[in-house]
Amino acid sequence: MEPHGSRESPPREGSSFPGRWPSSALGQAFSHILHQFAGQESRRGKARNAALRDLSALLEAKECDQLFEGSDTSLRGMPEMLGQVAKALEKYAAPPEGPEGGSDRHSEVAEKAAAVGLLFLKLLRKVETAKNSLVCPAWKAGLRHLAGPVYIFAVTHNLEQPWISPKSQGVAGQVLALLLQVTECGSVAGFLHGENEDEKGRFTAVMGLLKPDLNKDSWKNNPATKHVFSWTLQKVTRPWLSQHLERVLPPSLLISDDYQTENRILGVHCLHHIVLNVPAADLLQYNRAQVLYHALFNHLYTREHHLIQAVLLCLLDLFPILEKALHWKGDAARPSTHCDEVLQLILMHMEPEHRLLLRRTYARSLPAFVKRLGILTVRHLKRLERVIIGYLEVYDGPEEEARLKILEALKLLMRYTWPRVPCRLVVLLKALLKLICDVATDSSLTPESVKSTLLEEATDCLILLDRCSQGQVKGLLAKIPQSCEDNKVGNCIRRVQQVSEGAPYNAT
Repeated sequence: MEPHGSRESPPREGSSFPGRWPSSALGQAFSHILHQFAGQESRRGKARNAALRDLSALLEAKECDQLFEGSDTSLRGMPEMLGQVAKALEKYAAPPEGPEGGSDRHSEVAEKAAAVGLLFLKLLRKVETAKNSLVCPAWKAGLRHLAGPVYIFAVTHNLEQPWISPKSQGVAGQVLALLLQVTECGSVAGFLHGENEDEKGRFTAVMGLLKPDLNKDSWKNNPATKHVFSWTLQKVTRPWLSQHLERVLPPSLLISDDYQTENRILGVHCLHHIVLNVPAADLLQYNRAQVLYHALFNHLYTREHHLIQAVLLCLLDLFPILEKALHWKGDAARPSTHCDEVLQLILMHMEPEHRLLLRRTYARSLPAFVKRLGILTVRHLKRLERVIIGYLEVYDGPEEEARLKILEALKLLMRYTWPRVPCRLVVLLKALLKLICDVATDSSLTPESVKSTLLEEATDCLILLDRCSQGQVKGLLAKIPQSCEDNKVGNCIRRVQQVSEGAPYNAT
């Protein structure tokens, strides 16, 4: 089978494998297809379409059954040749370089991807046939060169992104499934890190293909690269990820340091995965943990609530690693930690914040910070008191997420810092009673279940406040039930009074 046109081979500058291209007719045919993909810009569109037709016909030809025989010296170098063809096909189907195009360009990419996907299916079926044959020993070498580009293509067009269509996504899914079948892998994770300890996996090869497109000058040229990297990274977990730390940390930091919020969030998710799946000793080595901390801390000055949420979750998992490097001597005051620094900044931002989405984001993370610091939260008590009182006063919408999280933080705060609570009794009691009255008389669209939860949480705080103050709350509330006309408020106060007076305070 010989395609039409010239037989000249493509340029070989920068080739990474030794030897010559295969000298057989089959090798010449593949060389011609590569040459068509590497043609001049003015002819590239027509030449590439012709190359797809030629490759499809070539893969269906009987001569192509000899691809992986490996006994003929004229076929030497064929696995490398197939790898180059697969790379060219993957690049051909990739989303356009530069800023992402409109719907017309996306539909064009989807059409290309569907066509290329069908070719990859044919190639993988050839590998599978050779694998089951006794006369095709070169199939392993062929698969080794094909697996990386085929995987990148399949992931690029299998993710939910603007450049896919139902057809291209379906074909990409079939390509990925057949690739796992041919490589005898039960999952993508197994494909990347190996199905067992003796198997090396293909993560290194995939990262080697992605690396040229993941430096500071090129990572935005292909809009799919960052998503393929992120999706692939999430599949590699403990204990395999640590050996690839030098490969995955720089691109993650690069993506997180972008000016676009979407990219920053994607980069922070990558960093969070690294924090969760790399041993603390590896992160502390060469001060990597400090680099991560400062990269994340700088994002706290933004006003994008999705980014703030991702950063705070990552920091909370990073703090235990950073604190492993701290040494405290019992005869001296405990040094302030990175958690102290972050909480101080969060409280400074929370106090004047008026945007509801940001208020909810900050409030959502506050209980975790209080729990993390424990008794050391006393360092931030004055500002925490102002923030808690201020947030309890403001209606937060039907779900009341911010006020519920603030009440949770208040309960934790009173448990950890109970000796300091009595001097703040009056202020906290007024804030809680005002909240109970506001919720009880609320006529907004807030569901009754949310109101009940709020009243229950506020009542729990009153009970805890009473225990911290050795029963002073009961004395102050003694005459309220007699004059209270609202049943909900009265029920809350009666519940506080019904708590047995001799109940010990549980500071845990």
